[in-house]
Amino acid sequence: MVFALKEAVDCPNYVISFGDPMSDESHDTDFLLENLMDNMRDMIYFKDRQSRFIMMNKAAATWQGFSHPADAIGTSDFDRYTEEDAFHMRETELDIITSGKPLEGVEEQETRQDGEMLWVSTTKMPLEDQDGNIVGTFGVSRDITEHKEAELRAAYYAEQVRSIKEEMEEDVRMAAELQKTFFPRTYPCFPSTASADESCVGFHHLYHASGMVSGDFCAVLRLSEAESGIFLCDVMGHGVRAALGTALIYAMVEEISMLETDPGAFLMRMNELLLPILRQDDVFLYATACYMIFDAATGKVRLANAGHPVPLQFQSVENKAKWLMDDDSLRGPALAIAEDAKFPVLEKQLQPGDSVVMYTDGLYEVVGPDGEEFGEAQLLDAARRYVDLPLEELFPALINTACEFTHSEGFDDDVCLVGFTFRKPIRESAHAS
Repeated sequence: MVFALKEAVDCPNYVISFGDPMSDESHDTDFLLENLMDNMRDMIYFKDRQSRFIMMNKAAATWQGFSHPADAIGTSDFDRYTEEDAFHMRETELDIITSGKPLEGVEEQETRQDGEMLWVSTTKMPLEDQDGNIVGTFGVSRDITEHKEAELRAAYYAEQVRSIKEEMEEDVRMAAELQKTFFPRTYPCFPSTASADESCVGFHHLYHASGMVSGDFCAVLRLSEAESGIFLCDVMGHGVRAALGTALIYAMVEEISMLETDPGAFLMRMNELLLPILRQDDVFLYATACYMIFDAATGKVRLANAGHPVPLQFQSVENKAKWLMDDDSLRGPALAIAEDAKFPVLEKQLQPGDSVVMYTDGLYEVVGPDGEEFGEAQLLDAARRYVDLPLEELFPALINTACEFTHSEGFDDDVCLVGFTFRKPIRESAHAS
């Protein structure tokens, strides 16, 4: 775009003419230019080679703090902005004058001498006379302060969220490492002097978390020289909320097991402790659980169930797998649901070679590609196929069967299995010792 100057730009009178002022065409051009300049909300301005204003529209005059565009003639950015910003503007315009290359769509922060900081989007181009000589610059700037500040606020909040998220993720990673310590690292042996291979009872568990932290938890406890306590729970939901529930239960299990020798009383006490914590106005959590006590001297297992899936029993003599509880009504309510809840106790006699397995519902509540649930019936069928496997092989086999059903390698819910095999009765002498 070429602008013809009526007089040299370095003269005191900075007047720009567009065409012949006596022609009809120039009147039309002047009329159009005047309307453009007066009605544009963007700042339009022209400067000489010394970066002094020689013309501007009303929007630019208002932006520069003048009541009329004529008042700005002869001033420069040094009269309005900080010295640092004014030097930057001057250097930019000198580069345009020297190179002839425009500056297009640059976002800049401007700081006025009174400390006010504003943002503009600016395009500046070389101003040429009729002979093509660069005699200054002209530009268009748009006030983007509100938009830019909103953008910066959004970026600031995004950074804060990112930082908080990183801190939370780190906390969750630490919680995940801590939660791993909740699960058994060693199992009790019966008698206590026996090695793991010689123990009259062999325990095993398998834990598969769907996320970094889990709502599943199991424990294997020595209660006496012959008795062991096996506990499994599943806290409602996923993630941190569920993990906090398991942390509460973890802190209670060992203490209650030493006080309550009856599985039903054990779950009643746990329910009493959890109810006021998990059933507050802004908190709703519950947990299913199963607790059994096995006597290695008699082979008897006593268990109570708080809304939990029914354990599996593997009978070595009959070589079959079945549900340990035949009567579903023996299951009590989930923990932290009802006050004064009762949990009936079931007693079963096991034979040497028998195994009992508890599991969480994440194992069978998986869904196949057609929307069908794997379900407890198919879980029992799988257990019957693997009835001869030791627990160390049985648990992965059940997991793999569920995964094959879903055509996937993972679970949407946490999965935990825990159980024991009654190898042989503990000797009376070992029991007495």
